[in-house]
Amino acid sequence: MAARCPPRFGPLQLLLAAAGAAAAALDVCADAWVAAGCLHALKVGWKVCWAKAASEEEQNRMAFLSHDISMLRLFETFLENTPQLTLLLYVILRTNKAEPSQGLGICTAFLCVTWSLLDYHQSLRSFLQDKYELSLGSSAVYFLWNLSLTCPRILVVALFALLWPYGVAVHFLLVWLAMFLWVSLQGTDFMESPGPEQLYRAIVAVILYFSWFNVAPGRTLYRSIIYHGFILVDSTLLALSWLLCRSPSDEHLYLIPVVSAALPCYLLGLLLRVSYYKWLHPSARAQQQDSYDEVDANRRTDGLEFRTVLEPDLVNRRMQWLAQRQFVVPVLAEQHLLNGAAAADAAV
Repeated sequence: MAARCPPRFGPLQLLLAAAGAAAAALDVCADAWVAAGCLHALKVGWKVCWAKAASEEEQNRMAFLSHDISMLRLFETFLENTPQLTLLLYVILRTNKAEPSQGLGICTAFLCVTWSLLDYHQSLRSFLQDKYELSLGSSAVYFLWNLSLTCPRILVVALFALLWPYGVAVHFLLVWLAMFLWVSLQGTDFMESPGPEQLYRAIVAVILYFSWFNVAPGRTLYRSIIYHGFILVDSTLLALSWLLCRSPSDEHLYLIPVVSAALPCYLLGLLLRVSYYKWLHPSARAQQQDSYDEVDANRRTDGLEFRTVLEPDLVNRRMQWLAQRQFVVPVLAEQHLLNGAAAADAAV
């Protein structure tokens, strides 16, 4: 009997193993943050539910925790759920078999990824006055825009993995590194110490691999154009690689119309995004300025009205920092942000 050859374990396998270990470490950190925040929120919520009259401080505390949980849920979605969705889509395409439950699970996963983005945006909107709250129509457009941009991206990554399973890992590392450097150059100051700040930037780079996520103040119109242009070119190259390099006897001919519809779907998402910023974004309603993107700038003094704060110690500084970059913030209002919608009565 012939002797078996030893298993091959070269530099590429070492690189993939290191990438898997890094992803697992980020996932563990995100899960720990989410679990800690949820347990603390449940503890405070239990006290509030059984109290005869919840104090204003308790309500503010619950709002404080809800904002953190919303952000951690977004991190968990892109660190765990979105990669798992891509892997599940890859497995189904590889085996060319799909149970009805798997199809339903994929559709639900796409909706959950988009919903986490909407939930995060609604959490930031709660810092604004009631007249700028996210309406049903604005929520629908925001949801559809993110769904139209996220679905094609996940699809082309899964298709690229069909031909080059190792190549998609290298592709992710290269794009992630580029996004990490881009976020670092923008000079984020989200955490209180350098170590956690680097972890935050690494997580944001993972989100940027799949979806837009702004972290810096100032005009974002050009940054958004650069990002979406890069993702559009990158996704187009991934799709063309699959179309040109697949085998003529490939059983995935039914995917050609789907891939052909991915580009119009992405362009539709961009069109919905432009429409949202032009007519439905609170900055557009407050200032009638079409040239400001979602996080444009702290320079203007006429614009959105933020809730006034009565308990500065209970303000969620992290979400306050992001809200100031998410919307056009008046100079005088920067020091009067409320912790969230739970203290709406206090702002009257």
